[in-house]
Amino acid sequence: MNTMMKTHTDSHGIALSGANPAALDAYEQAARELRCLVGDPVGSADRAIAAAPQMPMPHLLKAWLFLLGTEPAGPAMAHAACEAAAALPMNDGERAHLHAASLLAQGHWHAAARALEDRSLQEPCDLVALQVGHQVDFFLGDSRMLRDRIARALPHWQRGMPGHHAVLGMHAFGLEETGDYAQAERQGRLSVELEPRDSWGWHAVAHVHEMRNDTRAGIAWLAPHAPTWSDGSFLAVHNWWHLALFHLEQDETSEVLRLYDASIGGPGSSIVLELIDQSALLWRLMLRGVDVGDRWASLADRWGGVGGAGGYAFNDFHAMMAFVGAGRVDAQEAVLDAQRETMDGQSDNAGFTRDVGFAATAAVQAFGRGEFERCTALLRPIRHRAARFGGSHAQRDVVDLTLIEAALRGGDRALASALAAERSAVRPHSAPVQRLVARSGSLARVA
Repeated sequence: MNTMMKTHTDSHGIALSGANPAALDAYEQAARELRCLVGDPVGSADRAIAAAPQMPMPHLLKAWLFLLGTEPAGPAMAHAACEAAAALPMNDGERAHLHAASLLAQGHWHAAARALEDRSLQEPCDLVALQVGHQVDFFLGDSRMLRDRIARALPHWQRGMPGHHAVLGMHAFGLEETGDYAQAERQGRLSVELEPRDSWGWHAVAHVHEMRNDTRAGIAWLAPHAPTWSDGSFLAVHNWWHLALFHLEQDETSEVLRLYDASIGGPGSSIVLELIDQSALLWRLMLRGVDVGDRWASLADRWGGVGGAGGYAFNDFHAMMAFVGAGRVDAQEAVLDAQRETMDGQSDNAGFTRDVGFAATAAVQAFGRGEFERCTALLRPIRHRAARFGGSHAQRDVVDLTLIEAALRGGDRALASALAAERSAVRPHSAPVQRLVARSGSLARVA
C-alpha cells in the first residue's frame, strides 16, 4: 500500500486525516499533554502541522487550546486555526470538531457544548472531544453535564486504555460538583494512581476536601506532592490556590501570603486563568481584613495589560476585584461600560453578564466604595444562580463570602445572622465561620 494513502489512527482508534507517522507522534504528544494539563500542547501541535501540513486535527486542537484559556485574543486565534483546518480534507469526526470549535469561537458556548455532546455520543473514545466538552461545561457552570458527559462514556473505557486516568479525573470533578464526595475522591485518587501527572485528578480531590471543609486532609493531599502536580503544569497556580485556601481556613495568613508570593501571584503571571486565582485569593484576604501591601497594584497592572473586558463575565468579576483593591476607578468604570455594551449583544456571554456577571461585578465595586447596602442588594438576587456565569462551587464561594461580609459591615443584623447560620450549618467546625456567627450575634445584641 502507498504509505501516503494509509489511514492513521490515534491511540483510541480515531481516524486522523492527512497524518503520517511523525505527525501522529507529535499530535499524540499534544493530546497527552492536554490530558495531563502539562507541557506545551500548542508547540506539539505545531510540530504535527510541520510534519503533515495536510493534517487538520492539530489545527483544531490548537483552536480548542486558544478558546479554553478565555484570553481576549483567543477567539481570533481559534478562528484562524479553524480556517486553516477547513481548507484541508477531513473526515466526519474532524468536521464535528470544526463545527463545535467554530461555534465557540463565535461565542456560542451552549451550542458548542451540544455539538461536542453529539460527537461524544457518536464516538465516546474521542478523548479530545470528551475533555474539551468537560471544560466547556465548567465554563458554563453546568455541574450535571460535568458529571454526566463523562458518565455516559465510562462504559467504553477500561483500565489500561491510554488516557483512562483523564476520564476518571474528569468524572471525579463532575461527581464533586454534584455533591457525591465519596465517589469523587475514589475516582480522583485512582486517576492520580494511574497517572501521577494528571493535574485534573489532583484538582478534583482538592475540591472534595474544600467542599468537606477538611483542611488538614487537603493540605496532606497537596503539600507533600507539590513537585509532582506542579512541575510543568498549567493548572499549577490553581492547585497552589487550593492549598492556600486550606491554609486560609486555618487562619495561617502568613503561609497564604508566602504561597501567593512564591507560586500564585508573585511570579507575575498574566495568564487570565491564573489572574483569576490571584484576584480571588487577595479578595478573600481583604475580606478577612488582612493587609496585602502593594500586591493589589501589581495585580491590577497585569489585569490592565490583558484588557478584553466584556469578553467573559467570570473574568470581568475577578478583574474588578483587582481594580477595586488597587483603587483604579477609571479601570472599574471601563469594566462596567464593557459589560453594558456586551449585554446589548446576542452572544452567550451577553446572557452570562445579564443573568449574573454585571450585578456581581458592580457589587464588588460597591463593596470597595463602602456601599455595603448596595452590595448586598446586588448579590442577594444572584447568588443562587451564580453558576450561570461559570466556575466551580469553590470559586463561586467568594460571592457568598462577599455578601456576608457586606451584611456585617453594613449593619444588616437579620441578614448577617441568617447568612452566618447557614454557613455554620455547612461548616460547623470552621473557626472563621464561628467568628462570623459571633460577629452577627454582636450586631443582634446592639439592636
